[in-house]
Amino acid sequence: MPIISASGLARTFTARTGPVHAVRSVDLTVMPGEIVGLLGPNGAGKTTTLRMLTTLLAPTGGAATVAGCDLAADPAGVRGKCGYVAQSGGVDPQVTVREELVTQGRLYRLSKADAIARTAELAGQLGLGGLLDRRTAALSGGQRRRLDIAMGLTHRPAVLFLDEPTTGLDPGSREDLWALVRGLRDDFGTTVVLTTHYLDEADALADRLVVVDGGRVVAEGAPAALKTEHTGSPDASLHDTFLAITGRAPAAADTAPLAV
Repeated sequence: MPIISASGLARTFTARTGPVHAVRSVDLTVMPGEIVGLLGPNGAGKTTTLRMLTTLLAPTGGAATVAGCDLAADPAGVRGKCGYVAQSGGVDPQVTVREELVTQGRLYRLSKADAIARTAELAGQLGLGGLLDRRTAALSGGQRRRLDIAMGLTHRPAVLFLDEPTTGLDPGSREDLWALVRGLRDDFGTTVVLTTHYLDEADALADRLVVVDGGRVVAEGAPAALKTEHTGSPDASLHDTFLAITGRAPAAADTAPLAV
């Protein structure tokens, strides 16, 4: 049974020049334990789709369920079953890693003792154990992203949504986060849905890719299957496959990031 099911999901914004159809009609099915990558050109509707599925933005059309909870009828249930890590993160630079994680636990209504215990557990799982008393402003980019993910996992969600999780990270930090995401799936059965502009990341990490363009799903499948279907070879690059599907080259962010 799917853990995420969306049908005709849509979002239209009102602008001075008229309606803007950010997401026109997205049909999406994700099975438990999958790592699914959302790809698409800039402005394709990837982040808007994630924001709708996490109840941060109300759809203007369609329907969806996340972990058995209806997006419209039970948004609190959806929020209790999913974690969301935004592109920019959301940590307070003035507090320590420990304070940030304990506060997050308390916001999820854990008792103080349970929040402290969960902080220690997450720190061990995500390699933050030696950083608990460091202010978040002093963390490296990779360390901050691990903290962002830890915060998204505080309430043990069934589904974790990651929006551009490795943007700006050096190659070593990116590979560390890839290993972390695989571990969440393999060790805890967490379903992961991520957006990324890095095609090498999507190719290496995702079990299945969903390509969005113009606010609609235009292709989906395992990376090798998409390559075979759209280029004729399972050994083709995902760059060429993306170009064949969308008719456009990937955004500049698809190139490897600079070391930081």
